Amino acid sequence: MNYLRDVFRTSQRVPLPLIVALIVSAIVGIFLLFYLALFIVAPVPRPPLRSETTYRTIEPSEYTGEARALPCWQDKYNAQTEAARRRGDSTETDLHVEEPEVFMSLVVPAFNEEERLGIMLTEAVEYLQHAYGDEAPKAQANGNRAKRKDATQAIPNGYAELNSSRLWGWEILIVSDGSTDKTVDTALQFARDLGGKSASCIRVISLHENRGKGGAVTHGMRHVRGQYAIFADADGASKFEDLGKLVRASQKIEDADGRGVAVGSRAHLVGSEAVVKRSFLRNLLMHSFHLLLRLLTPPATAAIRDTQCGFKLFSRPSLPYIIPYMHSEGWIFDVEMLMLAESAGIPVAEVPIGWQEVKGSKLNVLWDSLGMAWGLAVLRAAWGLGVYRRS
Repeated sequence: MNYLRDVFRTSQRVPLPLIVALIVSAIVGIFLLFYLALFIVAPVPRPPLRSETTYRTIEPSEYTGEARALPCWQDKYNAQTEAARRRGDSTETDLHVEEPEVFMSLVVPAFNEEERLGIMLTEAVEYLQHAYGDEAPKAQANGNRAKRKDATQAIPNGYAELNSSRLWGWEILIVSDGSTDKTVDTALQFARDLGGKSASCIRVISLHENRGKGGAVTHGMRHVRGQYAIFADADGASKFEDLGKLVRASQKIEDADGRGVAVGSRAHLVGSEAVVKRSFLRNLLMHSFHLLLRLLTPPATAAIRDTQCGFKLFSRPSLPYIIPYMHSEGWIFDVEMLMLAESAGIPVAEVPIGWQEVKGSKLNVLWDSLGMAWGLAVLRAAWGLGVYRRS
């Protein structure tokens, strides 16, 4: 007690400005240490290797599928951005992504999916060929099946209407994320069995090493040629026939520049048999993660009831505002996409879709949930404190 009294008396003799300065210095020091630590742990994606900028496909006249150079809209967009910077123009209003070549691009991230990939591709090709294939009537080029009552409804956005009326065709980009099984061979064999022009619509990209689902999706999105680009999980859990619903939802909300995002949602299935049968731990972690999302993400992103559904559609003009700024390569990448869309003022629609539980998931419920929580915290802090920037 005597020692504490001596310390207190000594502190009373210290000038108040000096005490304030010491406190401020301590706070600044703690902040700088936190910022340095954040700078170290915040993920920075590596540039793609040369072999990762090629793809293989099966042309009607060949069987092996030789490697070809991947077209990359982002490289051309980056060149425009650099030219604008040199002119002293820092705005993005006069920059445009190159024109699409097909109506729909599908990106499929695949890590050791030789068992499930074929089933998913069969459903996807059936829908894509029927809705957007060469034999589809021009009236269906907006992504709606003719048998639907709302297939010919007017599109309020003029940009979307113009591009939808003159484009059809589709492509699938299968991004093998460092697979060690026969995922690539399975994809190419599927294309061979498909035959005809449709076979060349399937492009297979091989990443040298596993980057995570987010890294595979982002890589594929850099090379899409479609007016619309969607990514879907290789397990086929999402009902592909709901793609038309996402297209229509995006077209309804697109701004004057044609920017829009439509995300598939399983929120309406909460309480259904598929969710109720899950373990108590999995449901607990799911609700905890949703609470964390509401606390750490900006308002529009926090309002999305299902951020993690692997069925998200992007209009082509929205891609330059999202894809070049992606950092997350793990499970939390969906949230970064939505945050980037919100920060760029891109309208986002949430659309209920059909979904089913599929065996073979590579998600470790406990550890991956903890990793997602950590990734979300790092992501929010990195963007909030300027470690990540739109520059």
